[in-house]
Amino acid sequence: MTGRRVRGESERRESRQIALDERTCRLICPVAAALVGVCLTGIGLLRVVAVVHGHETLADDILSVDAVLFLIATLASYVAIRRQASGRVHWLEQIADRAFIAAMLLLTFACFVITYAVSK
Repeated sequence: MTGRRVRGESERRESRQIALDERTCRLICPVAAALVGVCLTGIGLLRVVAVVHGHETLADDILSVDAVLFLIATLASYVAIRRQASGRVHWLEQIADRAFIAAMLLLTFACFVITYAVSK
């Protein structure tokens, strides 16, 4: 009796984990895609500031790398969602998750660089 209960709880936990992974990918895909656009907008604005004021910063380079990370997160989550019918690809979900977190951290760092570079 105890073996069945443990097995049942394990299956429910695994089912919840699969549902969580799918929801996470479905959230990462559109948000990361939108944040690629935010990075590109930031790069454009920084280039305008550089031309007008002659003030170069490292922030546009950081945002370029950030846009690539967000793109990786978008593509990995999209492919993981599309592969759902033929079998889950958990490693793609992990790539999407890690790339998204790294890109968010880098975006925050870029905000600090912009804030302190423009205020000088």
